[in-house]
Amino acid sequence: MTTTIKAVEASFDTLSRYSEVPISFLVESVFRVEPEEKGLAGITLREEKIARPYVKDYDAARGEGPTRWLKRFDMSGWGILMAFIEDRHVGGAIVVLGGSIDNLDKRFAQLFDIRIHPDMRRRGTGASLLQHVADWARQYGCEQLKIETQNTNVPACRFYAGQDCELWHIERYAYIGYPESEHETRLVWYLKL
Repeated sequence: MTTTIKAVEASFDTLSRYSEVPISFLVESVFRVEPEEKGLAGITLREEKIARPYVKDYDAARGEGPTRWLKRFDMSGWGILMAFIEDRHVGGAIVVLGGSIDNLDKRFAQLFDIRIHPDMRRRGTGASLLQHVADWARQYGCEQLKIETQNTNVPACRFYAGQDCELWHIERYAYIGYPESEHETRLVWYLKL
């Protein structure tokens, strides 16, 4: 079932309301990264169940969460989209235009955050919101949308693959220095706009 949403551009003073939609999810499996011939023959991602499932909440991490980002980042080149079904706030996305994060050039936008209310997940809401994000980035001349997730977020990886995103980078040691995330691998996807 596909859910059609209305996405509206919002201002930074809505970050508190934006953060009311939880971003947490249950980790029941991970993609184990297996380099073949030390990576020269490629890398395989193999899904494996974990012994002790746990809840991952990006907002609970040190210094994270939408209400803290204005203090951490120059958000002047960022866009906030709030997603609604009728009057119900069901999700949102924050998009960075090139130059603000990772020194992206102007042809790129970065999906910094996307969240869908848990009872609206796996109903097409995320696909509809991602389409709004792509349309928003296109209007600024962007050609690619960069998306970061982790090997611990298997549902997100499957979602992005199903939305014609391509996995371009696998960074096994991206989170060294962040004890709660050191075991995770960064997966960077791109969506051609």
